[in-house]
Amino acid sequence: SPLHVFQGMFPVSFVQVKEVIIEKRGDEEVVLSAEMPLVKEVTTTLREWGSIWKQLFVANKEARVKQVQRLMWELMEWRSQLLSGTLPSDEFKELKQKVTSKIDYGNKILELDQVVRDDDGNILDPERANVISLFRAHEEATAKINERIKEEQSNIQTDHSGISARIQSSPTHSLYVFVRNFVCRIGEDSELFMSLYDPNKQTIISENYLVRWGSKGFPKEIDILHSIFDLGNKDLSREKIYLICQIVRVGRMDLKEANNKKFTQGLRRPFGVAVMDISDIIKGKIECDEEKQYFIPFFPYVLVVAENDFLHTLLNKVTTSRGDSGGQGLWVTMKALVGDIVQIRKEYPHLVDRSTVVARKLGFPEIIMPGDVRNDIYLTLQGGDFDKYNKTTQKNVEVIMWVCDEEGKNSICLGAGDKAVSEYRSVIYYQVKQPRWMETFKVFPLEEMHRIHLRFMFRHRSSQESKDKSEKNFAMAFVRLMKDDGTVLQDGLHELVVFKGDSKRMEDVNSYLSLPSTRNHHSDPHKMSTLSRSSSSVSGGGGGLSVSSRDSFTISTLVCSTKLTQNVGLLGLLKWRTRPELLKENLEKLKIIDGEEVVKFLQDTLDALFNIMMEHSQTDDYDILVFDALIHIIGLIADRKFQHFNTVLEAYIKQHFSATLAYKKLMSVLKRYLDVSSRGEQCEPILRTLKALEYIFKFIVRSLLCSYLYSLPFVPTECRDVLLPLMLRELSGALVTMADGPHDERKNSLELLNNILEVLSRNNVGDTFQHIQDIVVSLLRVINQTVITMGREHALISRVVACMTAILSQMDDRHYSTYIETFSGTTDLVDFLMESFLLFKDLIGKHVYPSDWMAMIMVQNRVFLRAINTYADTMKEKFLNNDDFEVQLWNNYFHLAVAFITQESLQLQHFSPTKRNKILAKYGDMRRLIGFAIRDIWYKLGSHKICFIPGMVGPILEMTLIPEEELRRATIPIFFDMITCEHARFGNFSKFENEIILKLDHEVEGGGGDERYMQLLETAFHTWLWSSHFVSLVKGLLIRLLDYRTVMSDDSRNNRMSCTVNLLNFYKDINREAMYIRYLYKLRDLHLECENYTEAAYTLLLHSRLLKWSDDMCSQFEFHGSQTQRQLKETLYDTIIDYFDKGKMWEEAITLCKELAEQYENEIFDYELLSKRLFYENIMKILRPKPDYFAVGYYGQGYPPFLRNKVFIHRGKEYERREDFQNQLMSQFPSAVRLNTTTMPGDDIKNSPLQYIQCFTVQPVLEIPPRLKNKPVPDQIINFYKSNYVQRFHYSRPVRKGPVDPNNEFASMWIERTTFTTVYKLPGILRWFEATDMKHTTLSPLENAIETMESTNEKILTMINQYQSDWSLPINPLSMLLNGIVDPAVMGGFAKYEKAFFTEEYTQHHQEDREKLVRLKDLIAWQIPLLGGGISLHGKRVTEDLRPFHERMEECFKQLKKKVEKEYGVREDNPPESPISWSSATLPRSSGSVSIGEEGSMMTVGDAEVKMRKSKKKKKRSSMIFITEERERTSTLECKRVRISDDG
Repeated sequence: SPLHVFQGMFPVSFVQVKEVIIEKRGDEEVVLSAEMPLVKEVTTTLREWGSIWKQLFVANKEARVKQVQRLMWELMEWRSQLLSGTLPSDEFKELKQKVTSKIDYGNKILELDQVVRDDDGNILDPERANVISLFRAHEEATAKINERIKEEQSNIQTDHSGISARIQSSPTHSLYVFVRNFVCRIGEDSELFMSLYDPNKQTIISENYLVRWGSKGFPKEIDILHSIFDLGNKDLSREKIYLICQIVRVGRMDLKEANNKKFTQGLRRPFGVAVMDISDIIKGKIECDEEKQYFIPFFPYVLVVAENDFLHTLLNKVTTSRGDSGGQGLWVTMKALVGDIVQIRKEYPHLVDRSTVVARKLGFPEIIMPGDVRNDIYLTLQGGDFDKYNKTTQKNVEVIMWVCDEEGKNSICLGAGDKAVSEYRSVIYYQVKQPRWMETFKVFPLEEMHRIHLRFMFRHRSSQESKDKSEKNFAMAFVRLMKDDGTVLQDGLHELVVFKGDSKRMEDVNSYLSLPSTRNHHSDPHKMSTLSRSSSSVSGGGGGLSVSSRDSFTISTLVCSTKLTQNVGLLGLLKWRTRPELLKENLEKLKIIDGEEVVKFLQDTLDALFNIMMEHSQTDDYDILVFDALIHIIGLIADRKFQHFNTVLEAYIKQHFSATLAYKKLMSVLKRYLDVSSRGEQCEPILRTLKALEYIFKFIVRSLLCSYLYSLPFVPTECRDVLLPLMLRELSGALVTMADGPHDERKNSLELLNNILEVLSRNNVGDTFQHIQDIVVSLLRVINQTVITMGREHALISRVVACMTAILSQMDDRHYSTYIETFSGTTDLVDFLMESFLLFKDLIGKHVYPSDWMAMIMVQNRVFLRAINTYADTMKEKFLNNDDFEVQLWNNYFHLAVAFITQESLQLQHFSPTKRNKILAKYGDMRRLIGFAIRDIWYKLGSHKICFIPGMVGPILEMTLIPEEELRRATIPIFFDMITCEHARFGNFSKFENEIILKLDHEVEGGGGDERYMQLLETAFHTWLWSSHFVSLVKGLLIRLLDYRTVMSDDSRNNRMSCTVNLLNFYKDINREAMYIRYLYKLRDLHLECENYTEAAYTLLLHSRLLKWSDDMCSQFEFHGSQTQRQLKETLYDTIIDYFDKGKMWEEAITLCKELAEQYENEIFDYELLSKRLFYENIMKILRPKPDYFAVGYYGQGYPPFLRNKVFIHRGKEYERREDFQNQLMSQFPSAVRLNTTTMPGDDIKNSPLQYIQCFTVQPVLEIPPRLKNKPVPDQIINFYKSNYVQRFHYSRPVRKGPVDPNNEFASMWIERTTFTTVYKLPGILRWFEATDMKHTTLSPLENAIETMESTNEKILTMINQYQSDWSLPINPLSMLLNGIVDPAVMGGFAKYEKAFFTEEYTQHHQEDREKLVRLKDLIAWQIPLLGGGISLHGKRVTEDLRPFHERMEECFKQLKKKVEKEYGVREDNPPESPISWSSATLPRSSGSVSIGEEGSMMTVGDAEVKMRKSKKKKKRSSMIFITEERERTSTLECKRVRISDDG
């Protein structure tokens, strides 16, 4: 119902209806937003930048985040303005330019693709632009963006000379000045004349910028307080530049006079000057903030100089004086800007707008662009000398000037920013005979310049109003602006003739205009003789005026005009219509005119030349003269002196040239010259013509375009028929020698070819088929070979490739087929196709364009794709049959096609959604097209397929790994076809199997493949193959490779090592030795990064075990060059021994040294090497800290499969605490939850989607090597085995069972013990291994007591051994251990055992523990001789200050000994100071008894019997452990037997 139409889930205020445009593309309708294209571009750009901005924030790139944020804010603001629709057209155009510039700059710094635009700033559509235009647009865009980046950088950092890079490179500069305030006590109106001044040359270099200041202290016009001073590069080279401000007050003659009607008002009087050195600001040495204000102090005129000078003396004195201005002066803001006024308005719109005053430089800029029309004449009142005649004092002379003509009104400007006036009045100097005004103002020349003259009236001004009114003009002078020959007044000084007479007659033009105006020695001699007489009147109709010989007046002029020349010859050419009879003479004279004058009037001169050509279209009288003149001008601009005018000429051709029929004349003369030259006849202008050929053709092309635009007869075909063959012949030769000729000539040849191709690509130039065919036949193969031979770093390579791409893009099917038929034989065609395929593959693999030229790269891909498919059709037609089959050609095709499909620029999955959608919309997915083509061709190869197995396995695999579902489904079946083909031929497919394993490893590690690919591959192989072994092999490899690739980018080195081990074990299992070795070295490198030298050694040891001590050569995959196995194994052993040495695994190093020694002694007889690397002393003398071991459980489904719900035993580093290890572990899994329990978690944890980590310390279980059993072993040796070569680990948890006695916790203290068994011993090729077996046992309180006593006795023995072997150890640890046992408060640590176990009640209830009770009593008894030995040793080492402590400890020991011996018997028959030996480990327990031998003592420690011998050294004692063969284990606990021997 209608009601429901307006109902919805969102409020109306939240929904905005937008207009759309519906476009039909085939059968589909595409809905597009109706917003203007630029707004849509800004929206898309903001979205793309927004996602990148977040990534930058996460990556903590603070500076870039702020920069992008600023850019985005600006774009959002400008987008609102664009959408508002309220901007005037000129402002809208400026805003559009700013937006596009900002987008392009942002894309560049964010490394996004470059956007190319048309002249209106809209994105250039590659579909509608030819290749050459697109290439040029990219070049221009790159140049603009690079310039912009330079500007940004120059704002931050200046170069060594202090001038920013951008300022150095730009020919035009500006100084922005904003007058903030003028503080001065005047009380009258004032005029502030600001200008730039060169103090060294004492000249003003810019016109004045005039600000009128009111008597109340405020500006009269607030809108014109900001101005731009125009500068050039030459101005920056001046040593010093000052900003000067001359202040002229307008009012009374003297400020002391009363301000009333009695005194004359409106007199312009000098008041003072303000000066500031701005050299550093202009040259970019000082970066100016737009808000920073500079104070320029003011110096009054009367206080500094005498009243006979105004400017130079005052300036010189002010710059040297450092007096106080009293706070009076000028406050201004300044900023140096780069570029001309047009650039500045675009780039600094917040500073410079339409109201900003522009003060031009006095003179021309280095480059005068077309359209930069300037028509100014600057006149400076230099000075005068006026006699006082009948007055008693000198005159107060005022000069009044008019531009005299019937319309000579409002044509004088005192300064930029001021309105034009009809008369000029000078400053008045009070009673000065020789005033020097030095005032410069501007005169606007009118159209009828020859009728204009300037008239100067001189008048005495009085301070009294009444007297002043009666004063009349006492003299006059005049000057014409244009001379009789039509040229404008020459620059420089002009001394004018001063006339006297009646004031009315002086205003009458007829009374003086026929008289000479200047005292110029080059004037008419008759007039000069007349002026030299001192007569009172002038003869020849002077009208009553007389020359005043006692007065003089000097002016200077400067013409800055692109319309008025001071050269007679150039004027004759520019005004050729007035004297057509002199036209030939003037055209010939052009060659001798000063080049500077010609380039100054470049546009007018070119306009004149083409006008002459056009107005004489029916005759060829002037064609050659005009052509030669044009060649002269082009050659002039090629001169280094004027080379910066190249841009002017380019701009003229593009924007101002419009001679529609000029192409006919130009080509006619050009053809005439070429014909003469081709006949071998002398043609003097031909060399200059060829050098100017680039611009000649640009004029021709532009003329043709203009001709078409104006609907004039257009006959391009006949022109091309004449010119193209000649051009192609020349271009062919130029391309062949492209790498040899001068750079400019090569560039010009390419530009010519580019221009030809660009013209032929247009739709409105008639039939171009044959012309394109001519180009293809003449140049295609030549240009292909040129690209092949040119280096990729060649400056012109991108242009040549663009030409080649343009030719291919303009070829249609007929061109291709016709060109193929031009080849004379099969060999020649094959060579061409091979060349093309190799060239395409090279260009695809390494683009000649910058990576951000996305549009250019994609267009090139589209052109190449069409060419590849077309060539493939040719190959199917000509080279697929058995007799004609070309294996290498087809092989090159397949490799090219795969290179095309896998190139980075087509991998859409790597791009942002915005870029991906753009590419799909414009070009589609080109990978699918060529992928299906590869599939189709493969199945057409028939019996020839075997030629490409296994060579094509890798490329096809690379193609199938592309994450595009349809492409994968279409191409994976090729594998089955390969298997079938090989099996049919050889009965197996081992080549395919080996190759796919090798290539899978390489491709997946490089980023190819995913879970979905594995599923597709498995499904496909299960469907087609009968070999389940092969399917499981490929699947297993893929699983491990994907795990490996996933963790390679991970911060966790442990994960990387685990996956590497998984892979190398897999390759070992399937007998792929090369791959196995490859991953061994990857694992070695990972270990070295972590300084895991022991593990690195074990890793390399695996490689060495694959080698024999033989002189057989190593296999190719050993990648160690041409070595024998013996050489490689010896090299490996040296490296491994070095690693073991660094890891303090000297036992392993010794084993390898022995094996090497066997080789040196018995095989290669190198006895010198036998003495190397003996590590026994290290074992005995260097302390090796025992590493701790940690059990780590990874629980939960959040872990990768190789970790999930598994327990690993980790070997810690030296002195690494569990807390540190655990923190480091948690940092690798920041989202994991730490489990604080040590029990195995339940299924709820294991099946959770989260990650849980469990970490606790475990104890290694000593495994005595068989070679040490039944032998005396030093303690240093046995200690090594306590933490090395271990595979079983214990973790014990105390638990309470039964009734708890609060006074004796040992009675109910049970121990739950978990034994972990790892898959390999530690240390090994990893610092951790998985615990594959876990057993749980329980120890009773009695067994716990026995184990505790064994541990205590072991500690005592270990410490005694340490102190015997090293007398430098501090005594405190030994003191604390012994005292803790013998102190009555502790009672030997076993008093609670006695209460808990040595009772009748316990014996009756635990009959099965009798042997264990005996064992415990035996351990308590044997503690006494150990304590005795320790206290004896302590007595020898104790210092005098601790002697009382020792004596008390001895007393306690006596009591303890007495009690124990009474209860448990005596276990000693030798003095207590004898050396002592004890077991170094907790060993399995068995029964035993004490026995005393003849030669020494023997004690049984678990399964080991320890034999004691007397030490040979007096001070250092060492214990030797004698380890017997392992006995049969029983369930009973074994006693230890110890006998203490005499030290001798």
